[in-house]
Amino acid sequence: MKKRDDLDLDSFEKKLISEKDRVQKGIEILRDELNVLMIEDEIDDTEDMAELQIQNTKDQRILAHLKLELAEIDDALMRMKSGTYGVCETTGREIPLDRLNANPTARTIA
Repeated sequence: MKKRDDLDLDSFEKKLISEKDRVQKGIEILRDELNVLMIEDEIDDTEDMAELQIQNTKDQRILAHLKLELAEIDDALMRMKSGTYGVCETTGREIPLDRLNANPTARTIA
């Protein structure tokens, strides 16, 4: 794979680090919320328990999505270090700048 010399990698790195900070904060908040839900043991009402279980399930799904996002960001930062950032993993062609601006973690052209 060829290295992209036409990209402002500093700009993309700043975007990715900013996004990483946002995602990590979201993960932290959700983990705190899930920990509080697990501690709640004074719930006697079946409706309240069901509502908490639904909220827990939603939070778990969001947490899983945020962890996936974080992994994608970390991978993009690693591609920057290795010199393969902005190159399609499938075709080896350059990922269009518009696509990278819209999705800085993009791995492929499409």
